[in-house]
Amino acid sequence: MPKFVTIGYGDQEGYDRTPAALRDAAHAQDAKLQEGGASVGVAGTPVQVRNPEASGVATTTGPFMTSSLPVAGFAIIEAADLAEAIDLVSRTPCAVAHGVVEVWPLER
Repeated sequence: MPKFVTIGYGDQEGYDRTPAALRDAAHAQDAKLQEGGASVGVAGTPVQVRNPEASGVATTTGPFMTSSLPVAGFAIIEAADLAEAIDLVSRTPCAVAHGVVEVWPLER
């Protein structure tokens, strides 16, 4: 079955203004995805890794890309196709709490 990487963006303000019942249902959807084998997690602090021409590793703490909303979490899910992947994540916390979820097909 095809795999997809999802990146959820959202902030506490958007989460807090979402009705509690809707948040609870979204967390239940995350739990359902996990029960089905998805790897779901909250984003920690990223580290950028560079090793230009294998000359030595350099690291920088913090995100490489910036967005108006912070990265809130990631998941690796399986779905029959992109349409099903979109349906699965459309009810997750970032999608319903005034955030956004990107769905990236894993090509290999």
